[in-house]
Amino acid sequence: MNYTENKTSKNVILIVAVMTSFLTPFMGSSINIALPAIGSEFSMDAISLSWVVSAYLLASAVFLLPIGRVADIYGRKKILLLGIIIFTVFSFLLAVATSSALIIALRALQGLGSAMIFGTGVAILTSAFPARERGRALGINVASVYLGLSLGPFLGGILTESFGWRSIFWVNVPLGLIVIFMILWKLKGEWAEARGEKFDFTGSVIYGISLISFMYGLSILPDLSAVWFLAIGVLCLLAFIWWEMKSSSPILNLNLISRNMVFALSNIAALINYSATFAVAFLLSLYLQYTQGMSAQTAGIILIAQPIVMAIVSPLAGRLSDKIQPRIIASVGMALTAAGLLYFSFIDADTTIAVIILGLVVVGLGLALFSSPNTNAIMSSVENKYYGVSSAILSTMRMVGNILSMGIVTVMFAVFIGRVEITPEYYAAFLDSMKVTFVIFALLCFLGIFTSLARGRLRRM
Repeated sequence: MNYTENKTSKNVILIVAVMTSFLTPFMGSSINIALPAIGSEFSMDAISLSWVVSAYLLASAVFLLPIGRVADIYGRKKILLLGIIIFTVFSFLLAVATSSALIIALRALQGLGSAMIFGTGVAILTSAFPARERGRALGINVASVYLGLSLGPFLGGILTESFGWRSIFWVNVPLGLIVIFMILWKLKGEWAEARGEKFDFTGSVIYGISLISFMYGLSILPDLSAVWFLAIGVLCLLAFIWWEMKSSSPILNLNLISRNMVFALSNIAALINYSATFAVAFLLSLYLQYTQGMSAQTAGIILIAQPIVMAIVSPLAGRLSDKIQPRIIASVGMALTAAGLLYFSFIDADTTIAVIILGLVVVGLGLALFSSPNTNAIMSSVENKYYGVSSAILSTMRMVGNILSMGIVTVMFAVFIGRVEITPEYYAAFLDSMKVTFVIFALLCFLGIFTSLARGRLRRM
């Protein structure tokens, strides 16, 4: 392949990766705005409403690691295409759902499609771009994620106000079809550096049981039965590690973690960061609509401040990480995020919109400086045959972090509000639960600064 053909191929791959990376966060951030409307139609309490988000995240987290390994063996493009198809089909089914239980179930199935997208897109991008260009490409890709997050609340608010919450799912159907067409028409070739190796089905099952038990246990805290689920989760995790150590073809090569400190600590930093930040949009969406009495559309316009900053700064941060050690930039980002989260713990029912937007800008800047360099550090620290699994592990950290974030929120709701619908008499309790949650998130990010700094220098592959 000559230089022009190679450049064209890389550009096509980047476009497809950007489109797929846009789709799922766009859906997720749109749903956050529509949650009060969904809850109102089906009379869902606060904890049940959080499961509209958590069911999707849990399914994604369970399948990400096995899907990453399957993609390395059988082809990343095949899995990416199948993931977009599944995501699009369940977007259609969600648009016609008739009960809260069905919505939660379909969101879980939609999470399977997301796992296929998350577990392959970054891996394909990393395979296509050499180390000297990787930070820029990953920065652009991360920016597309944040563009989806930016447009989601804005367009989601308009759609919910004008056409009802179901229109959010309808919009994703043609978007999904466009991406499917692009993959079939433009994305040539295949990436399967582990072709011919075996898939560890037993390890995948043990891993799935461990994650489901642990995450479900977190979600039902402080209920005493949570202890049993958490214990089962930990025991299954130990069984999974034992099995993977003796497996000839594990879904998770433990050497990636035990012998690669950059990879291990970068993923831990990602887990901490997502645990502390994912529920910010969820909480502020409820705060703006319940406590401040805003419409979904107005709340959506305000919430785009954070992802707009992230979309602008992420490519710059990614490019910078090609020249400066990623841990330095990422650690500064983690510190800014911690400051922004602590700032949010002081808001009350009378806080002005300008104050809210300022906090969103600070958190957005911190996340942008963290995400692209951290992703670059992870993907540049492993051999190309592990790109699929490495991408899946990073995505798993994101999904588990997101679930932990929602789990913390659920626990705070249970402690301060209880299992009731959020009505005016509970607004003060909701505000208290939100403030305590932001303090917890800020402390997590403060600890994450040291994890990020401890990873050491990156040796480019």
